[in-house]
Amino acid sequence: MVSHSQTEKGYLLCLDLKRERELQKKKPYEQPLNTPTTKSHLIPPHGGELINLVVGSEEAAQTKAQSKDFPSWDLTPRQICDVELLLNGGFSPLTGFMNQADYEGVCSNMKLANGLLWPMPITLDVTEAFAKTLKPGSSKIALRDAEGVMIAVLHVEEVWQPDLKAEGKAVFNSTSEAHPGVAYLLKRGNPWYVGGRLEGLQLPSHYDFKSLRQTPAELRSAFSNAGWRRIVAFQTRNPMHRAHVELTFRAAKQVEASLLIHPSVGMTKPGDVDYFTRVRCYQLLVGKYPAGTTRLALLPLAMRMGGPREAIWHALIRKNHGCTHFIVGRDHAGPGKDTDGKPFYGPYEAQELFKKHETAIGVTMVPFQMMVYLEDKDKYFPDNEVPEGARVLNISGTELRQRLNEGAELPAWFTYPEVATELRRSFPPRARQGLTIFFSGLSGSGKSTIANVLMTKFLEVGGRPVTMLDGDLVRKHLSSELGFSKEHRDINIRRIGYVASEITKNGGIAICAPIAPYDATRKEIRSMIEPLGGFILVHLSTSVDVCEGRDRKGLYAKARAGILKEFTGISDPYEEPADAEVRINTAELSAQEAAQEIVLHLEREGFIGMNRGPA
Repeated sequence: MVSHSQTEKGYLLCLDLKRERELQKKKPYEQPLNTPTTKSHLIPPHGGELINLVVGSEEAAQTKAQSKDFPSWDLTPRQICDVELLLNGGFSPLTGFMNQADYEGVCSNMKLANGLLWPMPITLDVTEAFAKTLKPGSSKIALRDAEGVMIAVLHVEEVWQPDLKAEGKAVFNSTSEAHPGVAYLLKRGNPWYVGGRLEGLQLPSHYDFKSLRQTPAELRSAFSNAGWRRIVAFQTRNPMHRAHVELTFRAAKQVEASLLIHPSVGMTKPGDVDYFTRVRCYQLLVGKYPAGTTRLALLPLAMRMGGPREAIWHALIRKNHGCTHFIVGRDHAGPGKDTDGKPFYGPYEAQELFKKHETAIGVTMVPFQMMVYLEDKDKYFPDNEVPEGARVLNISGTELRQRLNEGAELPAWFTYPEVATELRRSFPPRARQGLTIFFSGLSGSGKSTIANVLMTKFLEVGGRPVTMLDGDLVRKHLSSELGFSKEHRDINIRRIGYVASEITKNGGIAICAPIAPYDATRKEIRSMIEPLGGFILVHLSTSVDVCEGRDRKGLYAKARAGILKEFTGISDPYEEPADAEVRINTAELSAQEAAQEIVLHLEREGFIGMNRGPA
């Protein structure tokens, strides 16, 4: 049960009376079933009660005036997505971030404490220091976006420290950090949870694709105005190609429903195509469907890549948006394979779990096999309908990325020409992409020298701007206030990574030459840059003895004497990378030879042309 303000109750009463007048005019078969006559609840035509946590303008102004006394929390990108869907009803029946009883019920048996089905924890993760400033039952937190704008207040009910590994095992059936949901829990999230009711002051601001960003209430209204009574939703985080169009067309035709293409445009899997490119592709495809049967809208959902559980979650969210049916395909919301090459989830495991809970979900599943192209019939078929001996063609996501990187043809049977053109605009061949070459190694291993030789080789050829981010220079110009503690080293490397990511995003070459001693931070930088272009980690594996013998500045001597504290390789550890693309021992190669080894690797990977320079 939701407690409404007087303003909201009056608004709901007006909507109730207006809806009653509309129902008088409709034919019996157009009226929603089980519509209550009470004034305190409005049941929309395509689902249960829709939560709206955004208060009126007067109440919001009063809360803002009081908020100077509230502690503030700057929401992470995932938290902003969660807050938006909590506030606008996309996560109905939730009225805030979960308390411990709801959280534990969801983890253990996919049920809230009140027994309702809900498969995914929705939690506000915070730092330990912040958590210990809060008083359950009395604290209120001002939740702010990246620009510092307060969008909601959390009325703190509970604060606790969860077992994150246990959560990963329960929700994702894995504790492997190769699973992006687990990796987020253990590496990117915060260790304490805060539960409580949300009071929304305004929805997060969006400046892109505004006409496609519709709340659950707005979509329901649009469906009603268009006369859509059966709506099948299609969830996607990838560009759509001919197979997807065929699948969605067949699904809508099978259940005689209108189609909602409803892509997730919050956080998805690391390495996915950016949503700006994807949305432009979706816009090109809407016209391929029969007129008046298909609608495109964007969902600000931060995916967890939770496979079977996520399929149920996606369906519940689409029910809140007014959908009656939901397409569940092969390996729905699956993150791929683990480090042993084994898929995290079975190909149709999501369909099996969905079927068990279909009644409780309240949405009809439309299951589909993977669609494949039959060359001799020039048509797409589900793979379980392929005649024996037929020649089947298919292009995987990995092969698609490889074709884009190489500038190879995207065949017309696979995708529409206009979609191929759009993808090529955003993903040029590797020789025209931005690139970060990231050195890591001990002081004295030769990072700066080799980096300078490499930069000179690129500048000789020309074609792309080149920027050097040397460790000493960055310390002087960007990080002069930092010391050499682990925390400060990580901050310094993140700054280098951020600058390199901007250079890479804009098509330039960034050559970074810090020590970068910690594996987790290097991986963080890789994940930041790889979606934007190339990332090559070069490990200079030169031993401490050799580096110390070259010590022109006397740093090693000062470290051994205890004058320099926290010196990498002496009093502070260096974690050797297992994921380096290039490994060089400069005790065996000159700087010129080492730079040439890197050039040869870049050529092999397609980042430079056959002239051994940038294309």
